[in-house]
Amino acid sequence: MEGRKKAEEPLINSTAVVEHRAMAGEELDNRKICEQRVYDALGKESFYFVGYNICIQESMDVFGALIWPGAIALCQFLENNQQEVNLKDKAVLEIGAGTGLLSVVASLLGASVTATDLPDLLPNLTFNLLRNTKGRSRYTPRVAVLSWGQYLDRDFPYPSYSYDYVLAADVVYHHNCLEDLLKTMHHFCRPGSQTTLLWANKVRFQSDVWFAESFRSNFKATLLAELPEQEVWIYKATAKE
Repeated sequence: MEGRKKAEEPLINSTAVVEHRAMAGEELDNRKICEQRVYDALGKESFYFVGYNICIQESMDVFGALIWPGAIALCQFLENNQQEVNLKDKAVLEIGAGTGLLSVVASLLGASVTATDLPDLLPNLTFNLLRNTKGRSRYTPRVAVLSWGQYLDRDFPYPSYSYDYVLAADVVYHHNCLEDLLKTMHHFCRPGSQTTLLWANKVRFQSDVWFAESFRSNFKATLLAELPEQEVWIYKATAKE
Protein backbone atom coordinates (compact mmCIF):
# COMPACT_ATOMS: atom_id res chain seq x y z
CA MET A 1 0.00 0.00 0.00
CA GLU A 2 1.86 3.12 -1.18
CA GLY A 3 0.54 6.03 0.79
CA ARG A 4 -3.16 5.57 0.87
CA LYS A 5 -3.87 5.48 -2.83
CA LYS A 6 -7.30 5.84 -1.47
CA ALA A 7 -7.05 2.68 0.41
CA GLU A 8 13.16 24.20 29.84
CA GLU A 9 16.53 23.31 29.16
CA PRO A 10 17.97 26.84 29.02
CA LEU A 11 17.95 28.14 25.49
CA ILE A 12 21.42 28.07 23.97
CA ASN A 13 22.68 31.20 22.23
CA SER A 14 26.26 30.16 21.37
CA THR A 15 27.78 29.40 17.98
CA ALA A 16 26.61 26.54 15.77
CA VAL A 17 29.79 24.58 16.47
CA VAL A 18 29.29 24.75 20.22
CA GLU A 19 25.62 23.87 19.83
CA HIS A 20 26.52 20.85 17.69
CA ARG A 21 28.90 19.56 20.34
CA ALA A 22 26.43 20.28 23.13
CA MET A 23 23.72 18.29 21.39
CA ALA A 24 26.04 15.35 20.86
CA GLY A 25 27.06 15.38 24.52
CA GLU A 26 23.45 15.76 25.60
CA GLU A 27 22.47 12.75 23.53
CA LEU A 28 25.10 10.60 25.22
CA ASP A 29 23.77 11.68 28.62
CA ASN A 30 20.19 10.96 27.58
CA ARG A 31 21.10 7.36 26.83
CA LYS A 32 21.44 6.77 30.55
CA ILE A 33 17.88 7.77 31.46
CA CYS A 34 15.82 5.48 29.25
CA GLU A 35 15.45 2.02 30.73
CA GLN A 36 14.63 0.62 27.28
CA ARG A 37 18.06 1.48 25.90
CA VAL A 38 21.28 -0.54 26.11
CA TYR A 39 24.35 1.08 24.58
CA ASP A 40 27.42 -0.75 23.35
CA ALA A 41 30.67 0.39 21.81
CA LEU A 42 29.73 -0.78 18.31
CA GLY A 43 27.26 2.03 17.68
CA LYS A 44 24.19 -0.13 18.18
CA GLU A 45 21.18 0.49 20.40
CA SER A 46 18.84 -2.18 21.73
CA PHE A 47 15.20 -1.49 22.58
CA TYR A 48 12.13 -3.43 23.62
CA PHE A 49 8.87 -2.10 22.19
CA VAL A 50 5.49 -3.75 21.51
CA GLY A 51 6.81 -7.19 22.44
CA TYR A 52 9.92 -7.18 20.23
CA ASN A 53 13.62 -6.66 20.70
CA ILE A 54 14.75 -3.95 18.30
CA CYS A 55 18.39 -3.42 17.33
CA ILE A 56 19.28 -0.10 15.70
CA GLN A 57 22.59 0.66 14.02
CA GLU A 58 23.73 4.26 14.53
CA SER A 59 26.48 6.41 13.07
CA MET A 60 28.19 8.95 15.29
CA ASP A 61 29.24 10.97 12.23
CA VAL A 62 25.79 12.22 11.14
CA PHE A 63 23.02 13.86 13.19
CA GLY A 64 20.35 12.01 11.26
CA ALA A 65 21.93 8.65 12.05
CA LEU A 66 21.59 9.07 15.81
CA ILE A 67 18.59 8.23 17.98
CA TRP A 68 17.16 11.31 19.64
CA PRO A 69 14.87 11.68 22.70
CA GLY A 70 11.81 12.72 20.69
CA ALA A 71 11.82 9.46 18.75
CA ILE A 72 11.99 7.38 21.93
CA ALA A 73 9.23 9.43 23.55
CA LEU A 74 6.93 9.06 20.55
CA CYS A 75 7.61 5.30 20.37
CA GLN A 76 6.64 5.00 24.03
CA PHE A 77 3.52 7.09 23.45
CA LEU A 78 2.40 4.98 20.48
CA GLU A 79 2.98 1.77 22.41
CA ASN A 80 1.07 2.99 25.47
CA ASN A 81 -1.83 4.68 23.65
CA GLN A 82 -2.85 2.19 20.96
CA GLN A 83 -6.55 2.82 21.46
CA GLU A 84 -6.14 6.58 21.03
CA VAL A 85 -3.75 6.22 18.08
CA ASN A 86 -4.52 2.97 16.28
CA LEU A 87 -1.96 2.44 13.52
CA LYS A 88 -3.17 -0.99 12.39
CA ASP A 89 -3.66 -0.99 8.60
CA LYS A 90 -3.02 2.75 8.47
CA ALA A 91 -0.82 4.48 5.90
CA VAL A 92 1.97 6.21 7.80
CA LEU A 93 4.71 8.54 6.57
CA GLU A 94 7.72 9.46 8.70
CA ILE A 95 9.66 12.58 7.74
CA GLY A 96 13.25 12.84 8.95
CA ALA A 97 13.25 9.14 9.84
CA GLY A 98 16.97 8.99 10.62
CA THR A 99 17.85 5.56 11.98
CA GLY A 100 14.27 4.35 11.54
CA LEU A 101 13.39 3.46 15.15
CA LEU A 102 10.03 5.23 15.03
CA SER A 103 9.17 3.71 11.65
CA VAL A 104 10.09 0.26 12.98
CA VAL A 105 7.71 0.66 15.92
CA ALA A 106 4.93 1.97 13.67
CA SER A 107 5.42 -1.05 11.39
CA LEU A 108 5.28 -3.44 14.33
CA LEU A 109 2.03 -1.77 15.38
CA GLY A 110 0.52 -2.80 12.04
CA ALA A 111 1.02 0.28 9.88
CA SER A 112 2.03 0.46 6.23
CA VAL A 113 5.04 2.75 6.63
CA THR A 114 7.01 4.93 4.27
CA ALA A 115 10.18 6.22 5.97
CA THR A 116 11.85 9.24 4.39
CA ASP A 117 15.07 11.18 4.77
CA LEU A 118 18.03 12.55 2.81
CA PRO A 119 19.81 10.26 0.33
CA ASP A 120 22.95 9.64 2.41
CA LEU A 121 20.87 8.33 5.31
CA LEU A 122 18.82 5.82 3.32
CA PRO A 123 21.22 2.84 3.33
CA ASN A 124 21.39 2.68 7.14
CA LEU A 125 17.69 3.49 7.42
CA THR A 126 16.81 0.64 5.05
CA PHE A 127 19.09 -1.76 6.91
CA ASN A 128 17.49 -1.00 10.28
CA LEU A 129 13.94 -1.22 8.95
CA LEU A 130 14.40 -4.56 7.25
CA ARG A 131 16.38 -6.23 10.02
CA ASN A 132 13.71 -5.33 12.60
CA THR A 133 10.47 -5.86 10.66
CA LYS A 134 11.10 -8.88 8.43
CA GLY A 135 8.71 -11.64 9.47
CA ARG A 136 7.21 -9.39 12.14
CA SER A 137 5.14 -6.70 10.43
CA ARG A 138 1.94 -6.84 8.38
CA TYR A 139 3.49 -4.68 5.65
CA THR A 140 7.04 -4.33 4.39
CA PRO A 141 8.11 -0.74 5.14
CA ARG A 142 9.23 1.45 2.26
CA VAL A 143 12.06 3.96 2.14
CA ALA A 144 12.10 7.11 0.00
CA VAL A 145 14.09 10.29 -0.44
CA LEU A 146 12.38 13.39 0.85
CA SER A 147 14.17 16.73 1.12
CA TRP A 148 11.94 19.11 3.05
CA GLY A 149 10.21 21.59 0.81
CA GLN A 150 11.77 20.18 -2.37
CA TYR A 151 9.87 18.60 -5.28
CA LEU A 152 6.90 17.70 -3.09
CA ASP A 153 4.31 17.96 -5.87
CA ARG A 154 6.52 15.95 -8.20
CA ASP A 155 7.60 13.15 -5.85
CA PHE A 156 4.58 12.99 -3.51
CA PRO A 157 1.64 14.34 -5.52
CA TYR A 158 -1.61 14.73 -3.65
CA PRO A 159 -3.94 12.84 -3.46
CA SER A 160 -2.04 9.89 -4.97
CA TYR A 161 0.24 10.00 -1.94
CA SER A 162 -1.92 10.63 1.09
CA TYR A 163 -1.44 9.25 4.57
CA ASP A 164 -3.49 8.61 7.67
CA TYR A 165 -0.60 9.71 9.90
CA VAL A 166 2.57 11.71 9.42
CA LEU A 167 5.19 11.18 12.12
CA ALA A 168 8.01 13.57 12.97
CA ALA A 169 10.45 13.25 15.88
CA ASP A 170 13.21 15.72 16.80
CA VAL A 171 13.11 17.28 13.36
CA VAL A 172 13.37 20.79 14.85
CA TYR A 173 16.76 21.94 16.09
CA HIS A 174 19.26 24.62 15.12
CA HIS A 175 19.12 24.59 11.33
CA ASN A 176 17.94 26.77 8.47
CA CYS A 177 15.23 24.46 7.11
CA LEU A 178 12.35 25.24 9.46
CA GLU A 179 10.24 27.00 6.83
CA ASP A 180 10.79 24.08 4.45
CA LEU A 181 9.83 21.68 7.24
CA LEU A 182 6.59 23.57 7.84
CA LYS A 183 5.92 23.60 4.08
CA THR A 184 6.41 19.82 4.02
CA MET A 185 4.01 19.31 6.91
CA HIS A 186 1.43 21.45 5.09
CA HIS A 187 1.85 19.40 1.92
CA PHE A 188 0.88 16.18 3.65
CA CYS A 189 -1.52 17.57 6.25
CA ARG A 190 -3.80 19.79 4.21
CA PRO A 191 -7.51 20.64 4.42
CA GLY A 192 -9.58 17.69 3.28
CA SER A 193 -6.73 15.20 3.67
CA GLN A 194 -7.93 13.69 6.97
CA THR A 195 -4.26 13.30 7.89
CA THR A 196 -3.11 13.47 11.50
CA LEU A 197 0.34 14.81 12.27
CA LEU A 198 2.20 13.55 15.35
CA TRP A 199 5.26 15.62 16.24
CA ALA A 200 7.59 15.03 19.20
CA ASN A 201 10.53 17.31 19.99
CA LYS A 202 12.99 18.08 22.75
CA VAL A 203 13.29 21.76 23.63
CA ARG A 204 16.88 22.91 23.14
CA PHE A 205 17.04 26.22 21.30
CA GLN A 206 14.99 29.31 20.60
CA SER A 207 14.22 27.76 17.21
CA ASP A 208 12.25 25.01 18.97
CA VAL A 209 10.06 27.59 20.69
CA TRP A 210 9.59 29.58 17.48
CA PHE A 211 8.61 26.50 15.50
CA ALA A 212 6.17 25.32 18.17
CA GLU A 213 4.41 28.68 18.05
CA SER A 214 4.26 28.57 14.25
CA PHE A 215 3.08 24.95 14.34
CA ARG A 216 0.21 25.80 16.69
CA SER A 217 -0.84 28.76 14.56
CA ASN A 218 -0.75 26.79 11.28
CA PHE A 219 -2.52 23.63 12.41
CA LYS A 220 -5.30 22.61 14.74
CA ALA A 221 -2.87 21.36 17.37
CA THR A 222 -3.22 19.66 20.74
CA LEU A 223 -0.42 19.01 23.24
CA LEU A 224 -0.77 15.28 23.90
CA ALA A 225 2.07 14.92 26.38
CA GLU A 226 4.76 16.96 28.06
CA LEU A 227 7.65 14.96 29.55
CA PRO A 228 9.53 17.18 32.02
CA GLU A 229 12.47 14.86 32.63
CA GLN A 230 13.22 14.50 28.92
CA GLU A 231 11.97 18.05 28.17
CA VAL A 232 9.99 16.63 25.24
CA TRP A 233 6.67 17.84 23.84
CA ILE A 234 4.35 15.58 21.84
CA TYR A 235 1.75 17.29 19.65
CA LYS A 236 -1.16 15.99 17.63
CA ALA A 237 -2.39 18.17 14.77
CA THR A 238 -4.78 18.25 11.86
CA ALA A 239 -5.27 20.81 9.11
CA LYS A 240 -7.29 23.91 9.73
CA GLU A 241 -10.38 23.84 7.53
